[in-house]
Amino acid sequence: MSSLLTLDKISLAYGLDPLLEEVSFQIKAGERICLIGRNGSGKSSLLKIIEGSLKPDSGIVHRSPTLRLARLSQDLPLEKGMTVYEYVAAGLADTGKLLTAYHALTQRLAHTAQAQDLEQLEKLQQQLDARNAWSYDKVIETTLTRLALPADKKIADLSGGWQRRAALAQALVLSPDLLLLDEPTNHLDLEAIDWLENQLLQSSLGLLFITHDRRFLQSLATRILELDRGHLTSWPGDYANFQRRKDELLQAEAKQHALFDKRLAEEEQWIRQGIKARRTRNEGRVRALKAMRVARAERREVQGKVRFSINAADPSGQLVLEAKDITHAFREETVIRNFSLRLMRGDRIGLLGPNGIGKSTLLNILLGQLQPQQGTVTRGTQLQPAYFDQFRQALDPEQTVAENVVQGSDYLEIQGRKQHIISYLNDFLFSAQRARTPVKALSGGECNRLLLARLFSQPANLLVLDEPTNDLDVETLELLEERLCDFQGSLLLVTHDRAFLDNVVTSTLVFEGQGKIQEFIGGYQAWLQHAKPPATPVKKPQHTLSPAPVKGPQKLSYKEEKELLELPQRIEALEEAQKQLQEETAQPPFYQQAPEKINQVLKSLSELTQDLDLAYQRWEALDARAKAKNS
Repeated sequence: MSSLLTLDKISLAYGLDPLLEEVSFQIKAGERICLIGRNGSGKSSLLKIIEGSLKPDSGIVHRSPTLRLARLSQDLPLEKGMTVYEYVAAGLADTGKLLTAYHALTQRLAHTAQAQDLEQLEKLQQQLDARNAWSYDKVIETTLTRLALPADKKIADLSGGWQRRAALAQALVLSPDLLLLDEPTNHLDLEAIDWLENQLLQSSLGLLFITHDRRFLQSLATRILELDRGHLTSWPGDYANFQRRKDELLQAEAKQHALFDKRLAEEEQWIRQGIKARRTRNEGRVRALKAMRVARAERREVQGKVRFSINAADPSGQLVLEAKDITHAFREETVIRNFSLRLMRGDRIGLLGPNGIGKSTLLNILLGQLQPQQGTVTRGTQLQPAYFDQFRQALDPEQTVAENVVQGSDYLEIQGRKQHIISYLNDFLFSAQRARTPVKALSGGECNRLLLARLFSQPANLLVLDEPTNDLDVETLELLEERLCDFQGSLLLVTHDRAFLDNVVTSTLVFEGQGKIQEFIGGYQAWLQHAKPPATPVKKPQHTLSPAPVKGPQKLSYKEEKELLELPQRIEALEEAQKQLQEETAQPPFYQQAPEKINQVLKSLSELTQDLDLAYQRWEALDARAKAKNS
């Protein structure tokens, strides 16, 4: 495999301890590498150095001369005023600007046509012809369709999950040789995560990604890079292999350090002996001792582990809350229809469904922050809820870490005993210096750890957690799982982390659309086995979509078998018709026709594209069922 990129002795420091200390490694074409490490260890900084948006203090980055590189950052898009099409096309630089202008004009021409618009469209068409850019327009349209993104909607009007999809689309349209993904599953719903995972598995591009999603990591990674105390180590194989070998390395390191410290203590005792011993001093031995002191002072210990616990309040009543016949709609869209629920003490319920389908709305209704349009919610006695907000609105970026947890005091009460705020925050891996740092200087993972610290500082017997796993390192994630499983109160959990759902919840509320919500015993896998038959991956990655859950009998009816046989010919005919219309609209004379004719053809092309996508989805769904039945 050819090399895409090489880092040679890269160093970077923001304080006394370097984030990166002479880091060197190589990425080859087709590799799928996961970069792991503690929050704040420098993973995102390393990705920025590879991308070129951050310069290292020293060292060299060698990139292949023809390398196409794209990066998806942790943060949501800042370009709120752009439409989705404009934002995604921006990933193509100047070509994207031309395509954006062309798209905007064709949209305007679909409603009205003026002479100057037609002239401008012809000029844009010539410029796009010169750049051979029409293939990129098709890539944009296809990517938007696969991610179900509304091309003409403003970024500002999208939820966090849909904004994340748009950012992912922008990274994918370049068709990069090397794709850098920083927590790609954040804010994505399960359907989008499955789609992304399948796309990356079937692609041949190089991949360097950071993720807290253990199932995503285990499925994709062919190599693990670990960033630990400024040094980078490479581990071939998957995450399970890394965990086993890392434990062995840490044990060997601890043994080596113990032997070193014992020898140093012996030498310190020797140097402090009396006059008789000094007369027999060996100057070489003295120099060796000084070198050992320096080595011990420069040693960077393994960072301590998170040690937090949940500040449980007195038990609530046996009935925590009861919802009866809840119905709620926004505009004309019903998101909750005739929903009832009894949440009992000790229940741990997950909420599962696509972004924007109504999960947060239901949480707000159950917590009393939103009044349902129909139905009632009765809350039990002695209820003390605590709410984790995925958008971090509870944090003041200008205040320090400590001030965001307690105001006007250095102490807080945890499980009936007083604890100093610095000691408390140390359990969440915030040093005394970091506790006095403004929140705006924290990484995404540190912000989420701070939210947990703030959440667990208050007594609670009902935890309502909206995407608590985003940006957390795996160690913190696993401890959070353990604490939630031990929690004697009740839990309502929204997360798209499949492993987290399986390990924590006792039942799952699945939002199926049009206001329908069903409850299943167990987590993600339990729902998956009920809702979806085993599927064989489709061997056409350019048309890979996650089919809608298939319900009912697995065996295809005669009519469905006939439909499956005829679908390839139908798809071929639709593709040919689409190609002809695209060629027609690409000709300069096309826009010299009457506006009515232009609008009619553009509308036909749009409808044809939708029909083609639906045909592919139908073919994949039927094909998966047929193969599952025959296996």
